Amino acid sequence: MKPPTLDPELLQAFLAVAEQRSFTRAAARLNRTQSAISMQIKRLEHRLGVELFHRTKANVDLSPAGEGLLGYARRLLSLNDEAVAHLRERKIEGVVRLGVMDDYGTSVVPPLLASFLAGYPLIHVEMETGLTSSMPARLGKAYDLVIAMHPAGRGDGEFLCREQAVWATSAEHPVEEQDPLPVALYPQGCLFRRWAMEALDAAKRRWRLAFVSHSLAAVESIAAQGLAVTVVKSGTFPSRLRPLSERDGLPGLPAADICLHRATNLSDAGVLLADHLRLAISSERPPAARARNPARPKRSGEMVHHP
Repeated sequence: MKPPTLDPELLQAFLAVAEQRSFTRAAARLNRTQSAISMQIKRLEHRLGVELFHRTKANVDLSPAGEGLLGYARRLLSLNDEAVAHLRERKIEGVVRLGVMDDYGTSVVPPLLASFLAGYPLIHVEMETGLTSSMPARLGKAYDLVIAMHPAGRGDGEFLCREQAVWATSAEHPVEEQDPLPVALYPQGCLFRRWAMEALDAAKRRWRLAFVSHSLAAVESIAAQGLAVTVVKSGTFPSRLRPLSERDGLPGLPAADICLHRATNLSDAGVLLADHLRLAISSERPPAARARNPARPKRSGEMVHHP
């Protein structure tokens, strides 16, 4: 025999009476008549074949069966509300303009966008990558959301994660031994560019700017070919490069905070994407410890460079 189904409207009436301990107050809460609430409770009791309340002139108390149903009723109604809300959200439309750093735009954000858009197919995301130092100032005009990099502890917006700046170069060539040190960096306005120059100057390490590009891929390629050293984030460290540290004669670098910035009066579509990115990035980013300098065999004739 097929078990009876539980009508959400009947469960809603049951829950109102159970919480109010009164048919009159339950009717007022649900904006219905007392007779309508009584009829719904009778229908539910008939469908289940049990008595849910003990009624007296003074009180309305739950029966043992009613007490057993109470938790299930709350869970079923909560699940019903969640399902309805999710289906309604899927109908949300809009365009969200996202500004993000080049490395996050190529490795971190794309899979997050794929999972987000699978759930919200009517939302369209326009993403621009590049230097993010000036992007937050253009929120509302050019961008709805910006994922930007700031010095650790000094970033506005919502903190997502912390990234350690790391020197990197070719896995095959001892570029760090050259004097002056060839450096591949990004244009002015890049926080890593400023940190690299300041750190080398403070360490009195001779260096030359060998390559400049807005393109992360181009900078990494130059470094991978053994033409220069560069600076990357620990969490997005390229597999084809080798990390360098003070053991290799390179000065230490600071850490950076990755923060999410939202435009004021953000649309529903923008809020959904912002919350998705915030939760995903803050919970899934790899630890900065990934940037440790691995041991490597000493090359024949290798000499220590003294600045």
